[in-house]
Parts: sequence; structure tokens; C-alpha cells
Amino acid sequence: MLPSAEEWLKRTFVDIFRQLRWSFLPPLMIYFAAGISGLTAIVGTFFVKEYLGLSAAFLAALAFWAGLPWALKMPLGHLVDLVWRWKALLVYLGAALIAASLVIMYALIMHMDGMRQFLSVETWFVVSSLLAPAGYVIQDTVADAMSVEAVPRVRADGKPLFEEETKSLHTTMQTLGRIALISGLVFVALLNIVMFAGVESLEQSQKANVYARIYMMALAIPLVSVSGVMLSQAILAARARQLRKQGLKPDEADQLVYSPGQTTEPNYWMFVGGAAFVVLTLAIGISDIPMAQEIVFCGSMAIITVLIYQLVQKLPRAKARALIGTALIIFVFRAVPLPGAGATWFMIDQLHFDQQFLSVLSLISSCLTLIGMVLLRPLMASRSIAYIVVLLTLASGVLALPNIGLYYGIQEWTARLTGGVVDAHFIAIIETTLESPLGQVAMIPLLTWIARNAPADLKATFFAVMASFTNMALTASSLLTKYLNQIFLVTREVKDPATGAVQSPADYSQLGWLLITVSLIGVLAPLFTVLLVQRSRLQTHD
Repeated sequence: MLPSAEEWLKRTFVDIFRQLRWSFLPPLMIYFAAGISGLTAIVGTFFVKEYLGLSAAFLAALAFWAGLPWALKMPLGHLVDLVWRWKALLVYLGAALIAASLVIMYALIMHMDGMRQFLSVETWFVVSSLLAPAGYVIQDTVADAMSVEAVPRVRADGKPLFEEETKSLHTTMQTLGRIALISGLVFVALLNIVMFAGVESLEQSQKANVYARIYMMALAIPLVSVSGVMLSQAILAARARQLRKQGLKPDEADQLVYSPGQTTEPNYWMFVGGAAFVVLTLAIGISDIPMAQEIVFCGSMAIITVLIYQLVQKLPRAKARALIGTALIIFVFRAVPLPGAGATWFMIDQLHFDQQFLSVLSLISSCLTLIGMVLLRPLMASRSIAYIVVLLTLASGVLALPNIGLYYGIQEWTARLTGGVVDAHFIAIIETTLESPLGQVAMIPLLTWIARNAPADLKATFFAVMASFTNMALTASSLLTKYLNQIFLVTREVKDPATGAVQSPADYSQLGWLLITVSLIGVLAPLFTVLLVQRSRLQTHD
């Protein structure tokens, strides 16, 4: 029986506000800070272009090094569990690294000559580029742990919450975490539009002032995350005082508030695995051996698989199997290939989508992802992960049809029927509108499962390792995308900037088959995986 409109509105919108807790706010503030971290991305790009003589190859190598801190999330997650009572200190450390990175960039823009007296401008830029991601990965790891701590385990009267209530609260917390992150992206997109309005017509010194102002504004990023931790400490202290007033001894109250669950025993596999991950990435990254990406992927998957095996030993056998089945389903869903750059080239060259329109699509996608997660939250709280993945897979398959239709000229037919209203731009907006929430929604059930079922003393460790596993799915997606683009070759027209001579002609003749193949794999692979998992001992009903 379908719910009434009143019941649907209550479950979708009223419940999420009813389930809000003050304890949710601290991790949400850290997630929001991560979302607004992109505030300086455009400024950094223009700073390199206008002030530094760094080559594209050097910048690509720098991006590789800057990504290494994220490889340390696994041992960092276990470290958070080991120092649970003092995990706020790690957020302060992350904030200090981020602030140092921003101050260096501000000083480079406004006081470049003075900075040159100590180190070259290029060296300062490299240092800044490495400090920021180190700070963000530390804060992100702690925020995952705080998102578990934020969900109450008992009611105000001290009675435990029912399992359905706990699942609903964890789903809401993880949904709000994704909402906070994407809200930061939306905020940055809007702020960049305002800050860069008319900047192309300014003198270089005036541009520098705009750039410097943005870096000073970005100092709000570590301030937001530190404020979140300070608020968390205040909430926990208030909770401890309340328990002491109810008659608990100070030591007992502190144990319940600050160190719930068992004392975490060090698992040296986490640190050995993290070190092996970094060594492997470094060794392959600085070498020129063939198939380097594939070697890094296979080696990294082997290390993460060993770490997952070590972790699931801590779970009851039934939950361990369910976690493995859940992870496999999410992995395959996220690992399906994408069309690649060829589809975007086609939109630019053949459909005449300019940079502004593509930016508008990006903004629409972020905004509607927020709405979509709110609308789908009741479904995620009441249905199994397998059900949700099947639903999202079928939806993504249907929503791939407009892109295929655009390649084969459906916009010409729809434009004639509607007097030019339903043209290529209209179809692209509708497709973006409907597709936006799918990718983010897929991760929320897995995060909720971990928050509910991981041992109390290993929450951050489970979050970090499973995040690494699902991120490897994106690497697999990139590899599959590369392989398909090698089979179905798509090229865009490239002209010599000096003479205007065509160096490489455009060829989109195989793009249609590429889009169809990607769509078929994107539907069949997840559905087949769900079928296999649900028919095996790894089946999940959670």
C-alpha cells in the first residue's frame, strides 16, 4: 500500500529535522570544511599559469605526490581508534597544516620577493601543495569517527534505542554528511562566480589582490573544522556532567562519554599495510615501467584485501559475510566504466555546449544531489543495500538513454515537435537533473552499515579501510574507461595554434557504440553481482 502524501512528506522532510541532534553538527562542520576546500582551486591554476614556469609533466608529478596522503587513511583510521579520547588533537593538527598551506600561498602572491630570500617560489608552491592534502586527510578520517560518535545509543531516559531507530539515525547522519560536503561545493561554485566576475579585464596587480583575498577567505576552512571539534568537546563535556549529576562516578561518566566500547588493541597489520601501500605507490610512481597503473591497482587491491580479511575477523561470522557481500556490490556499482572525455568533446564540438553551460550543468548537479539525497533517505533507511543498488542501476541505465539519443540526433526530432523548446541543451539539463543524486546515494548505505555494525573500538579503522576499498573501485572504473576508449577510438579536431592547420581531424563515428557499451556494462555488471551475492552465503538483508 502506497503511503499518503502526508505520510510521505513526514517521512521525507519532517523526520530528518526530527532526527537532528546537536551532536550531529561537529562532524558536519568538518565535512562542510572539506567541501569548501575547492575555494582556492581556480586561483591556484591561474597562479601557476601567470607566475610559475612549471611544466605540465611537473604538475602531473606534483599531483601524484599530493595524492599520497590519502593512501595513509588506513593507518590513520586505526590511529584515531587508538587515541579516541584525544582525536580532537588530530583535527587541530590537520587545521594547522591547511592554514600553513594557505598562508604560504597568500605570502607568495603579496610578498613574493621576500619569500624568495628563503626558498624559490616553485619550492614554496610545492610545499604548500603537499601540506594541504595532508591536513584534509587527517580531518576527514576523524570526521568519519565523529559521525559514529554523534549518534546516540540511548534515549534521554537511559533506555537503549531500538535497532530500527538506530539504523534510521545512522542513515540520517551519513546522509547529512554527504549533504554538508556537497553544500560546500555549491557554496564554492557560487562564491567563485562572484569573486571572478570581471577579473579578466583587471591589471595583473589587481588580479593578484583578488587572488590574495580568496586565500585569506580560505582561512575560514580550518576555522570551521576547529570550531566543529570545539563544539564536540563542549557537547561531550555537558553529557559527562549530566551523567555525574545522575549519580555516576566521574571515572564511569568519562568512560561512557569519551571512551565507549572496548579499549582498542593495536593492529600492526594496519600500519604495515599502510606502509606497504605507500612504498608500492612510490616505487611504481617514480618509475617508467609498462602497465604502471595496472600494477599499482593490483598491488593496492591485494594489500586492502588482506587488511579487510584482518578486520572481518573481529566481526561475527554472519556480519562478516554480509559486509563482504555489501562491499562487493558497492564496488562493482562504482567500478563500471564511463564514456570518458570523448562524450564531452562531442557536446562541445557537435552540440555546441560552451564552458558556461557545462558549469551550469555542474552547479545543477550539485544542487540536485542535495535534494535527491533528502528524498531518497527514507528509502535507504527502510530497504536493503542490494535493493537500493538494483534500483539505482536500473535508473542509471534509463538515464543513459538521453546521452545516446543526443549522439543519434534525437534533439532534432524533439525540437521540431516542440517548436525548439526541447533542444540539446534542454535534454542535457533534464538528464543531469535526474541523474545527479545516484553516485552519492550509493555510498550512504555502506557508510550506515559500518556505523551500525563495526565494533565500537574499530569504527574509524573500518571507515578508513572500506573507504580505500570503494575508492579503488573508482580506479577500476578509470582503467575500464581507458580500455574501452582504446577499443572505440574517439578523437576531436586539433589545430595548430599558429597556422590554424588541422593536425588531427575529429572522428566521433565510434562514440555511439562506446556509449551503448558503457550503458550495457553499467546495468548488467551490478545486477549480475547482486544476483550472485544474494544467492551465496554473502547475501545481505541489511
